[in-house]
Formats: sequence, structure tokens, C-alpha cells
Amino acid sequence: MGAALPLLTKAEGPLGQKGPRGAVLQHLKRAQPLTARQLAAELGVSLNAARHHLKELEAEGLIQYERLHRRIGAPAFAYRLSPAGEALFPRRYQETLTALLEQMVERNGREAAVALLESHFEGLARRLRTELADSTPTERLHALGRVLSEEGYMAEVDTRGGQATLTEHNCAIPAVAERFPEICAAEARFLAEVLRADVDRREHMLSGCSVCEYQVRFKPAQETS
Repeated sequence: MGAALPLLTKAEGPLGQKGPRGAVLQHLKRAQPLTARQLAAELGVSLNAARHHLKELEAEGLIQYERLHRRIGAPAFAYRLSPAGEALFPRRYQETLTALLEQMVERNGREAAVALLESHFEGLARRLRTELADSTPTERLHALGRVLSEEGYMAEVDTRGGQATLTEHNCAIPAVAERFPEICAAEARFLAEVLRADVDRREHMLSGCSVCEYQVRFKPAQETS
């Protein structure tokens, strides 16, 4: 079976943060909350080094912590990104796009703005269907993950256990999605069309989850490994 394949591009790192600090923020973005011990293991550094980076990032207001109460032993502290930390990750053209959509709503109504968003996915789906026409299901899934990552969604594909999952760790246009949640439904239709599969959203950022996670079910005759 295939393994989890993180499809991250250099542009997806936290803005202005490189080296160990950037790596800490990146790991928190992908799997928060995490304790200092978990981060040390992920980064391959000492616990003291992990705590040092966490302390610096907390002082800058880029992360925050919560106390985890355990049945045995002292409470542990788990860290997650603060709103300022979240803002360091890609937000592709969000302000410009939001302003343009609001202008369209004023001139032509909300339906016109939603139709524009949907047409973007429809056009992208047509292009990818043509480009991936001769690809296997697994190849289509990985290619789509790369496209989404290039758009700033920090996409990750996992085909372990005979199941296919596509996870988006970042939303490139959160303000647009909040104002026009129809775009999320359009995205799900886009994924299903390009992958030629049933796509079921299991987790949703607009519902308070840290990721948008889709379960992908190909037809029985199609492979997933």
C-alpha cells in the first residue's frame, strides 16, 4: 500500500519564519495541538531545544498553549498556532478576491458571485480531467494533491490501509469561504469530478476542525495503491 505523502511546496512555509522555528510552526499547522515532547520527536531535537523554540514563538504571540489533564502524572502543555501564527500561512489573493466578490454582490447579487466561484472550479476540473485522462486513480489523487498544494492548501494524500484520504491543512481563502460557504460544496464536486470517485468530507475547517479531510472512494474496478 502507498504511504502518506505530504505534498508541500517551499511557498507554503510560514511567512518570514525559517529554520527550526519555521519547522515548529509547520508541524503545528499539520497536527496541532502537540506537546513539546512530541515536537522534539518530530523535529529530531532535544526536549530543551524544542522548549526553547516554543518559548520564543509564544513570546512573539505566534503560538499558544493549553493544559492537558491526564489521569496519571502532572498535566501536560499542548501547543497550537495562535491567530497570528495561522496568518503566516498562505492566503492567496484573499483580500483582493474578497473585495471583487463583494463588488459583484452589490452590482449583480450574491448568486452571480457564487456562480463565478463555481465556474473557477469547473474550468480547473475540465483542464485536469484532460491532463489526467490516462492516469491511474492513485496518480490522479497525487497529482490533485500537488495542484492543491501549489494553490496554498498544504494537501496531503494517504492511501494506507486500502483507503484513500485527501487532507487540506490550510485554507488559502478562509475569509472567502466564510462569506461564501458554497465554495466548499463546489470544491467537493470538483474533487469528485477530477478523481472520478465518490468524495465524502469528514472534517471541515468551517465547522471548527483544524483541517478539511476528504475520504475518496474509487469504483471497485479502480486501484488505490
